[in-house]
Parts: sequence; structure tokens; C-alpha cells
Amino acid sequence: MASDQVILETINLDKSFGAIHAVRTVSWKVYQGRVNALVGDNGAGKSTLIKLISGALAPNAGSFRVHGQETTIGGPAGAFNLGIAAVYQDLALVESRDVVMNMFLGSEMTRGVGAIFLDHKGMLRQAHDVLNDIHARIPNVREMVRNLSGGQRQAVAVGRALIRGGEIIIMDEPTAALGVEQTQEVLQLIDTLRKQGKTIILISHNIQQVFEIADYISVMFHGELLGTRRREEATEAEIVAMIMGRRAP
Repeated sequence: MASDQVILETINLDKSFGAIHAVRTVSWKVYQGRVNALVGDNGAGKSTLIKLISGALAPNAGSFRVHGQETTIGGPAGAFNLGIAAVYQDLALVESRDVVMNMFLGSEMTRGVGAIFLDHKGMLRQAHDVLNDIHARIPNVREMVRNLSGGQRQAVAVGRALIRGGEIIIMDEPTAALGVEQTQEVLQLIDTLRKQGKTIILISHNIQQVFEIADYISVMFHGELLGTRRREEATEAEIVAMIMGRRAP
């Protein structure tokens, strides 16, 4: 794993909200084709950091490198153009629409002169292909999202990220409030994405799950990045100690 390539890097990233210093000069490396876990207690700065990376927030200072090239992330659209797609904890799915329309929400395929008609067949075909590729257990892509399980909803949200060109997929607490079977379904989904060469940024409070699925584990504390460890070289006790504020050697 020592030869892993860095696909995304933050350089001295800084973000404040008035007197609250949420992210403090964070320099972080995200490794290509790996599951990069980001852990820390509530208020550690994880959510702010991923919102900076996904373009939902603009930094006060610092910069980014993607594939070794220094760049700016101009909002969510700029992040999409760089291959960065976020799947937030609330998933942002529309309950009253089916799987296909949720996967193409905001990026619908069109056809005809002037591209004024929705290409329903094209979207149906691509939705099937994407969900099959990630081994999603969704029997009918015309099913309304409100009828899906938590694991199936995660697959729909990830499918939407892939359709938008996501190469770096940010997953924010993807197993929160899920049962055992649905949790394993989501962890298998993450493993499938890794095997297909996708890069995953995983935000989680569940240390056991992190050790089950992650390749790298990075810890934040009070807005600072305390350290990054390869999973096989770390222990749960060490990571918990870092979450409580002890720096990695």
C-alpha cells in the first residue's frame, strides 16, 4: 500500500464561522482507489472539511490539488467537474419519485430537437447499468424511493453520484440508523466501489466499521488533523486516543 497514489490533497485549508474556527490549516491526503476514513468526535470539523471538498463551502484560506494539479473548487458544480461527488447523511432523495428520476435528479437526459423531451428510455437503461455494476439490491428501478430500505436508498444516492461522474465519492455516515443487514449491504457497496477503482471518503463514528472497511484512517480533533494511519498499522485503542486529542507519532 506504500505505492498508493494521492488523488486529492488539501493544503493548509482553513475555515471559520465568526469566532468558531471549524477547520484549522488542514493538510490532508486522500489516496486513489482506497477507502479513506475520516473520524472524530462531534464538532471535530469533519463535516466542515467535507463541505469544503465538495464545494458546499468556500475556504477562508488554503488550496486543493486534484491529480497533482492545484485547483479551486467553485461550488458543487466545480466539484462535480473535478469528479468529486458527495452523498450526505440525509441523501437528498425525493420520496415521491422513483429510483430512475432520483438518480438523474438535476441531470436529466433529454432528446429531440432542442433537447426538450426527457429521454426516459435512456435514463432507465443507464440506471439499470449503474445499479447492476455496483450490485445494488433494487429489484425495480420504477419503485418509489419511499418504499426502499435504508441500504437501497444509499445505493440510489451513490448511483446518482456515479452518473454525475463521481470518481471521488464522499459518504457521510452511510450506516447511521441502519440495522445489521442493511449496514452490511452498505459496507459491501463501499467495497464494490473500491474494487471498481473509485476513491471513497468515509465519514463515520463507528470505529469497528471503519476498521472493517477502511484502508486509511484520519482523525480530526477541534478542527485539526491529528494524523493518518494505515488501517493494518493502527489499533482501535490508538484511534480512540487520537479522537480524544492525542496526536499520532
